[in-house]
Amino acid sequence: MLVIKVGGSAGIDYDKLADDVAALVRDGVRCVLVHGGSSLTNEVATKLGHPPRMVTSVSGIESRYTDDKTLEIFEMVYCGAMNKQIVERFQRRGVNAVGLSGIDGRIFEGVVKGTLKIVENGKRKVLRGDRSGKIERVNTDLIERLLDGGYLPVLTPPAVSRDGEAMNVDGDRAAAMLGAALGADTVLFLSNVPGLLRDVDDETSVIRELRVGDLESAMRDVAKGRMKKKVMGAGEAIAAGVGRCVFGDARIDRPVRRALDGEGTVITP
Repeated sequence: MLVIKVGGSAGIDYDKLADDVAALVRDGVRCVLVHGGSSLTNEVATKLGHPPRMVTSVSGIESRYTDDKTLEIFEMVYCGAMNKQIVERFQRRGVNAVGLSGIDGRIFEGVVKGTLKIVENGKRKVLRGDRSGKIERVNTDLIERLLDGGYLPVLTPPAVSRDGEAMNVDGDRAAAMLGAALGADTVLFLSNVPGLLRDVDDETSVIRELRVGDLESAMRDVAKGRMKKKVMGAGEAIAAGVGRCVFGDARIDRPVRRALDGEGTVITP
């Protein structure tokens, strides 16, 4: 069982990804794809006059402040354009993909935060009205039915709260929890960098191997920006029983197979 998370940053080649995943599916590999859409969301939000507001938590984690309008744009891009364009790519390759959000079938379920404690210009602040949340439960019944029926599930945030409200959640951590719930051998995180870098300005500085016990220091000393969430997700996945996590490059040919062959950062228990 393989769970693949592909980001939404600029530079990612979704056609090369689709080629590779389609070949794996034809070879009988059970796959689930989770995708993001941050770059397009930022572009659309700016054009609509509601540009993204990125904030940093008191623990140093960067995230998107999600008010009602932002969530509406988020759903439009993630659940609409991004999801259906990825599904279309697989259909053109003869793979019967099904696109779903975490709301559908309550696949990703949790609680809305409501407030965010952030640091801005050196000062601590509390932002209210936040529509982001934390996944507490992954309901796999629908996913397993699709897999058993020969479909490729293509999933995206948002998730759903206990009260049935949509909420923004981090896609990397959602994929990690999904991999654990499905008993995945591997959770693969693909983005627009070749792995976890010692120096973010040097793409040759990939850290090839990490043990889960190294992740705390990696979070503190190495991971920057969005990579912090990926490191957190990898730690959570392995703690929950996933065999390994891999950070790989989604800009190259055969991105999945090359990452699985160790061309990236491999994290093991």
